[in-house]
Amino acid sequence: MTTRLEMKSISIEFPGVKALNDVSFSTETGTTHALIGANGAGKSTLMKVLSGAYNHYTGDIYLDGKKVSIRSPKDAQNLGIQIVYQEVDTVLIPYLTVGENIMLNETVHDMGKKQFVSWKHIHEKATNILDSIHVTISSKTLVSELTLAEKQMVIIARSLVKQCKFLILDEPTAPLSHSETSELFRIVRDLKNRNVGIIFISHRLPELFEICDEITVMKNGEFVSKEKIAETSQNRVVEYMLGEKLEEQFPKYKVDIGSNVLEVKGLYDNGMIKNFSMHVNAGEIVGIAGLVGAGKSELCKAIFGASKVTAGEIKINGKKIRIKDPNQAVKHGLAFVPEERRKEGILVQETVATNLTAASLGRFSKFMSFLDFKSEKKVSNQMINNLGIKTPSEETRVQNLSGGNQQKVAIGKWLIADAQVYIFDEPTKGVDVGAKKDIFELISELAKRGKSIIYASCEFSEILGITDRVYVVYDGQVAKELATDSTNEEELLFYSTGGK
Repeated sequence: MTTRLEMKSISIEFPGVKALNDVSFSTETGTTHALIGANGAGKSTLMKVLSGAYNHYTGDIYLDGKKVSIRSPKDAQNLGIQIVYQEVDTVLIPYLTVGENIMLNETVHDMGKKQFVSWKHIHEKATNILDSIHVTISSKTLVSELTLAEKQMVIIARSLVKQCKFLILDEPTAPLSHSETSELFRIVRDLKNRNVGIIFISHRLPELFEICDEITVMKNGEFVSKEKIAETSQNRVVEYMLGEKLEEQFPKYKVDIGSNVLEVKGLYDNGMIKNFSMHVNAGEIVGIAGLVGAGKSELCKAIFGASKVTAGEIKINGKKIRIKDPNQAVKHGLAFVPEERRKEGILVQETVATNLTAASLGRFSKFMSFLDFKSEKKVSNQMINNLGIKTPSEETRVQNLSGGNQQKVAIGKWLIADAQVYIFDEPTKGVDVGAKKDIFELISELAKRGKSIIYASCEFSEILGITDRVYVVYDGQVAKELATDSTNEEELLFYSTGGK
């Protein structure tokens, strides 16, 4: 039996921001529905209203024409509405087992009613749920031992403990490899066949057109359009998202490649990176291409001093240097925009101004190390305008910005610091097509100014679109060095999967 979900005239405000303005959204069970929009469009906010995370909204929610009240996560769960957030580590308890995490709410209930816990019952029921979606993870495995993809499967399994009518997936494929994404899609199709309604938030248009039946587009906190996937196109969706046609994504600048700036020889870390050698010239964008888990992030962190190097050498402008920590890396002219921006790239509880100036505080220090707040504010506002960061003011907390704008802040702090070598690790992860173009423009401008760029990504189309040269990484080693203009995605995939 089909259940219809309707959200009507939903509005919500936060200090200085109207996040949703009279938004309506509808879907039904047995359907996979894409929800898309540029960063800051209000997609995640609308779904947080539906899942009970925000309760100060106005408007109404209906199930099969009956008005329901959702003011807490428990309200949503009791109605069969579950959400899987992008940051899976925030909703799982790492030191508990898979079974305990899946049955967490049931465990608490049992303790209150019976004063004891039947561990056998917990693991049996958790195993049955995992088996029902064909996931082969032992219920007795600690969550801390799982991969990111496996953790997502555990959260999905937890959502099925009680009858799930609607499952919200917020950027579920952003950290996943191709094979892991395929496995997730198998589960999505299985749940759809079991009459669960899937609401799928993603910036990856090709996968939305592969897995979804309908698509709703939002822009600036408002509803724009709803169409059947079979009756629209990717270009049309992009136009709805941005309000204009998307021109060529990758800037085409003629840059004269200079002399060698960064050289890495025979680098080893504590286990992942093995005998890695590479070089980057002035004005050159060098790609580090590989699948999820190939060692790209570990390499970036090793070069920047964020992880221990056990052997090898690093040279800047021909001079051998020792980088024991990120502080030394910054002094030697290195900048690093990490993959996990919320954990490692920004201070989410601090203001935009504090984040933008964090890497160059000496520039804003006066007598006895007091900060020159007037100068900090001036430079921050210049960077906000230059990068097009959408924020009410420089005093807004970064946690209140969209993912794309958070990434611009993470990049902006290094532009103020004016480094010599810029390391970007998956810089477009979780970023919409419009913000991606802005980031590509920023990186190309840096190269034009003679900066040396390392661009690590598993998105081979981006590697081909923006780099001059590419090192393909497999199992922590260089599998192949290629000139970008003489290779293609098939060759990159061949070497990144261990091809010889």
